[in-house]
Amino acid sequence: MSTNVDLCAQVLGTKEVNPKQIRDTLSMHIGGGGPGGPAAGGAGAGAGQRPGINGAPMGGPGAMPGAPGAPGPRPGFPGAPGAPGGGAPGGALGAPRAGPMGQAPPHNKFLQPISECDESINELIDQITVDRWPVPQGHRPVRATGAAMAVAVTLLEVCYPSTGARIMTFVGGACTHGPGEVVGEELKNPIRSWHTIKEDNAPYMKKATKFFDALSSRAVKNGHVIDMYSCALDQTGLLEMKNTFNSTGGHVVMGDSFNSSLFKQTYQRVFEKDAHGNLKQAFNATMEVKTSNGLRIEGVLGCCASAGVKNACVADQEMGIGGTCQWKFNSLTPRTTLCCLLEISAQGGQLPQNARGYIQFVTQYQHADGRKRIRVTTTARNWVDAATGGEQQIAYSFDQEAAAVTIGRLASWRATNENDTPDALRWLDRVLIRLCQKFGEYAKDDPNSFRLSEKFNLFPQFMFHLRRSQFLQVFNNSPDETAYYRHILFSENVLESTTMIQPVLFSYSFNGPPEPVLLDTSSILPDRILLMDDYFHTIAQWRKLNYHEDPQYASFKQLLEAPVGDATSILQERFPMPRYIVTEYEGSQARFLLSKVNPSLTHNNPYATGAESGAAVFTDDVSLQVFMEHLKKLASSSST
Repeated sequence: MSTNVDLCAQVLGTKEVNPKQIRDTLSMHIGGGGPGGPAAGGAGAGAGQRPGINGAPMGGPGAMPGAPGAPGPRPGFPGAPGAPGGGAPGGALGAPRAGPMGQAPPHNKFLQPISECDESINELIDQITVDRWPVPQGHRPVRATGAAMAVAVTLLEVCYPSTGARIMTFVGGACTHGPGEVVGEELKNPIRSWHTIKEDNAPYMKKATKFFDALSSRAVKNGHVIDMYSCALDQTGLLEMKNTFNSTGGHVVMGDSFNSSLFKQTYQRVFEKDAHGNLKQAFNATMEVKTSNGLRIEGVLGCCASAGVKNACVADQEMGIGGTCQWKFNSLTPRTTLCCLLEISAQGGQLPQNARGYIQFVTQYQHADGRKRIRVTTTARNWVDAATGGEQQIAYSFDQEAAAVTIGRLASWRATNENDTPDALRWLDRVLIRLCQKFGEYAKDDPNSFRLSEKFNLFPQFMFHLRRSQFLQVFNNSPDETAYYRHILFSENVLESTTMIQPVLFSYSFNGPPEPVLLDTSSILPDRILLMDDYFHTIAQWRKLNYHEDPQYASFKQLLEAPVGDATSILQERFPMPRYIVTEYEGSQARFLLSKVNPSLTHNNPYATGAESGAAVFTDDVSLQVFMEHLKKLASSSST
């Protein structure tokens, strides 16, 4: 009884829970073989009979061996033949799952198969009421999120070591009590902002980050995923908890309320199944990268963790998650995308003639059906010596969309770990200038002669929008929002990531079918309907004249319905589900659109050509035209 009381006190957030306490608590309620003997189920339990859920007897004289309440050891528990711990007191508790011979899953007070406790769980959920404990005026609710997560991580650590599992964390506010505290209880002390972080005036941040990083390391070691569903009007501490979902590959959803359709529809998609009825998920995966001579691995950029395996394929220089040739993915989905960074270690004179460089990816994972699978993918590329005229081949194979996403991830990684956005921006500018100098055509000190081939002409444009994006600009974004945006960038594929970096803008008008237009203020006109997709938001804007309500303007009604249909198809494909915003021309919500377009027309911009050229944006940001002029000047300068 004292153990239960002590555990309850820890769940309340006053202490941290360690694996031994969880193991001992669970073992006390296991029939036979565990610490305390067959009668360890509780005081008053007779031989061959022990209290079950809600006091109901479990087992009896005629119980089958291995059934709940039956005497004698059972597979997977302390005391069972071949079980971890070998029957010694305090031995490791095995994973409670069916064995290879089809034994029934073990039962005890805390662990039950979902088939047996589904009805009870639903009944308990239905009985949940709003917390009646009053919150003093001027205070935040007391939340022990860190302690709750520690219990969940420890419970899975004890019961399912090295087995795929998920922890779904629903956070309705910041942790204000116990380990992982990110803000105090008094409302007069606001949660940290970017300003207080840069001023080193965030008293809870370092300790909370250290605590959640430790939980993340334990979850990674055991192959467990931590999902974070954060729905609150204020920040909940995603910045401090970022490694719990970044390293384990968990889902992150950030919204205003758990009652919103955005959250509900996103959460439903987590449980999507394939044609065979299995979840579209894989667990506890490891990926090993092998390379041929001349190539070495610098690191990867994605939602994973280092497995700490080093060999001759590992480069001395680390970029991203490096120093290893193996990485752990606690969760894999059809959307999981990884960026692998390689170093060319062979010099030009050492490259064999007509040879190819080989890269092999060996991925092992636990399928949703419980079976372990191995997938091996091998690819090869021709060696090209740039010193002997191979630059044209390099230029021809350049993928500017993939390059933009790679640079975006690298810049975000540097901004996250160095905590200094200006340095990341300067690094980004240097990369762009060097690329233009290498592959541009120009006469020295003549910016007007600068030209880029069609294989590179979109790359500077991507970099312009990347510099202004929420991945590098923290202004007007909270630390939690920045952590969320960067996580999604590290998760998504090239097509979706380029949409995040440079949103797409479609125009609907009577002049023709829908068409993509420039992401520029010149595209915002009163007689156009615009649909912008920046991945996180889908924004539809038109001029409200109520013509669509007049039967004489049926064609205008059809025109209004076209972007709605296209937006709906976008919403159905995304995870997390984007926010859908409908706004009027020059309406208040139009700021979401104006913040993304190139400000070619501003209150003090020389490129303004008149009132009909588009909507003016009141900003001091430079336009793409000014950006390109400076880039041409620096790239063609002989002194750069």
